[in-house]
Amino acid sequence: MSISQEHTIVTIDQFTKQAIPFAQIPGHSSALDLLVDLAQPNVRDDVLDVACGPGLVACHFAIRVRSVTGIDMTPAMISEALKRSNEQGIENAKWQIGSATSLPFGDSLFDLVVSRYAFHHLQNPLLGMKEMIRVCKPGGRVLVADVALPADKVDAYDKLELIRDPSHTHALSRHEFAELFQNEEFNQVALSEYKVDIELEEQINASFPMEGGAKKIREIVSGDLNANRLGINARKEGGKIYYSVPICVGVGIKQ
Repeated sequence: MSISQEHTIVTIDQFTKQAIPFAQIPGHSSALDLLVDLAQPNVRDDVLDVACGPGLVACHFAIRVRSVTGIDMTPAMISEALKRSNEQGIENAKWQIGSATSLPFGDSLFDLVVSRYAFHHLQNPLLGMKEMIRVCKPGGRVLVADVALPADKVDAYDKLELIRDPSHTHALSRHEFAELFQNEEFNQVALSEYKVDIELEEQINASFPMEGGAKKIREIVSGDLNANRLGINARKEGGKIYYSVPICVGVGIKQ
């Protein structure tokens, strides 16, 4: 079995377990309106959400566009997305299983292609970006939002996340994130950022770390209080530990 196949199995296993609790973390529903402001969807747009998870982003966009398609490699996530769209009465959304790095769509099909919180799971982020650009129409927009850290914080953050979620691959540095959009197929690029505030115990309870991982996570984050070696501003508020994950957002307009 190849490393890629092993990673796929681990990722599907992790996100099958996380399918329901993922959407219950308040931070995962934050900043959706910011993404809308940056992507500027309209009623004529056909949208693709790559690695859509339980459909939070796709459903938020659906009421503003002609159609939205969500694709994810984890069947349980697609089931949750379908359930969410049905509960919200969304009739212009469809869902399918597939890989972010080998999208099962023809060239230049979508007006807007988005992906949120997925690139740190990809073994080849540049290929993921290439695929998003390929299926985007000329004049359309490609939006990626994901964790991005100062370069000197990445290694420590990666070690923490690999304990919490073995499907984590690599958090991009801010420079690496910007490089995703240094592509000759874009004639205009805008970059922005925000932070997702997370309460430590909520995150642990929604995660499925390796054996003994919960204790290690608490030790690492507690040891980083007010030190910020992880780049997430770990702090105590009201007797609880919170941290803030820095998110970069890029939007490129395809030539």
